Amino acid sequence: MTEFSIIAVFFVGLLGGVHCLGMCGSIVGIFTAQLPKNGARWPFHLAYNSGRIASYTLAGLLVGTIGQAGLLLRDSVPVQHLLYALSSLMLIALGLYLAGIWSLVRRIEQMGNVLWRRIQPLTRALLPVTSPVRALLLGTLLGWLPCGLVYSVLVTALASSHAQSGALIMLAFGLGTLPNLLFIGLFWERCRHWVQSPRVRLFAGMIVISFGIYGLIKVGYVFAVYGWAGSCHVDA
Repeated sequence: MTEFSIIAVFFVGLLGGVHCLGMCGSIVGIFTAQLPKNGARWPFHLAYNSGRIASYTLAGLLVGTIGQAGLLLRDSVPVQHLLYALSSLMLIALGLYLAGIWSLVRRIEQMGNVLWRRIQPLTRALLPVTSPVRALLLGTLLGWLPCGLVYSVLVTALASSHAQSGALIMLAFGLGTLPNLLFIGLFWERCRHWVQSPRVRLFAGMIVISFGIYGLIKVGYVFAVYGWAGSCHVDA
């Protein structure tokens, strides 16, 4: 399932622009307003997003390592496939949120506030952003901003039960978000109304929901063919 997960989370990141605009749009807007007026802005945005993606990859490595260490008891119960089912359900919930139908993802974001309260004060020391290096460090810190979109994908990285796979899944997701946040940063005022369009939100939401449904079908097939006990020994 890892190959499917990498492809799926890339498109989840790509289609999650409607969430990125609401979650990170104002931050990127403030970040853009503080950049030096002279010279190109794209190196700052590229550095900022590189730091953000690096944090996502590190988070994927950490949760993948937890799975690889055997803490999920994958040899005695089919926890890995249950987690894949959970990640698929979270993709469906995320798709419903992107489509403007259900706001469960917002509640999930509140889970990360404890960690974020410790990290947020560090970001103030990097403002204003006067160099790409400061932008890189700021992006690295803001990569830990509570985000339901990120948390949904982290469940998939956890379910991979492998450090490398977890890192690759989060890297793919981060690269999927890159075009959106670069575009938002460089063309903030021009893109906000387009991304907030109900039709765009509905289209993005339905595609993400389809990934979640397909994931559930794959997990259901494994259980149906190999049974509850045998499923944890089969690489679907």
